Amino acid sequence: MPDILRKADISSEGDAWNDAQISQAFEISISTIERVRQRLVEEGLEAALNRAKQTHRKNKTGEERRGEEGEGEQEAHLIALAGSDSPEGSARWTLRLLADKMVELEYVNSISHETVRQVFSKNEMKPWQKKEGCIPPEAHAEWVCNLEEVLEVYKRHIDPAHPVVCLDESSQQQIKEICEPISAEPGQTERYDDEYKRNGVSNWFLFFEPLAGWRHVDVTDQRTAIDWAYQIRS
Repeated sequence: MPDILRKADISSEGDAWNDAQISQAFEISISTIERVRQRLVEEGLEAALNRAKQTHRKNKTGEERRGEEGEGEQEAHLIALAGSDSPEGSARWTLRLLADKMVELEYVNSISHETVRQVFSKNEMKPWQKKEGCIPPEAHAEWVCNLEEVLEVYKRHIDPAHPVVCLDESSQQQIKEICEPISAEPGQTERYDDEYKRNGVSNWFLFFEPLAGWRHVDVTDQRTAIDWAYQIRS
């Protein structure tokens, strides 16, 4: 590591190397070179040399890790970081934001977003995901009571006179091919062009009786209150 300082120094031996040349010659990251230079300016030569003598290990992807910390400690840093508030201007942490922050805080010398993903996968954590659902009002007993009454309906035994029918509805964009697809042939699957033309939107109503294994689908051109009422009446 003292070679970093020597090569970065402008002396009678010649001009200094740039960071890219030093990185390639000694197989270290540019961020490591920048930190060594910063310690030299802020803490002096002795501090820069002593800190630079720390050994560095590489993981399977070739990323450098700080020698004074084990892999478990670095994972703990990453998990704790993911549980903190996201950076200003970002709604949540992403894999790349976490990787950049780990380097910025000097927990690691370099780390890829893929390595961050593997850490969370191993620990069964996925901070980049978010789940959609109904968040109940705080201390709202009436809301919880009504919710439980609805859920009780799904526990009823099958009764032909009083079927439990679920209704769902959604819209679906219709598309039309621009180019004629090429039919499948021996040794070749069917091929079609990914370009398409928008051809309106259709709506579908799905009725489903889980206990009886019955379902019915109606497709309509629109989804107005009148359309919904007609489906319920039917």
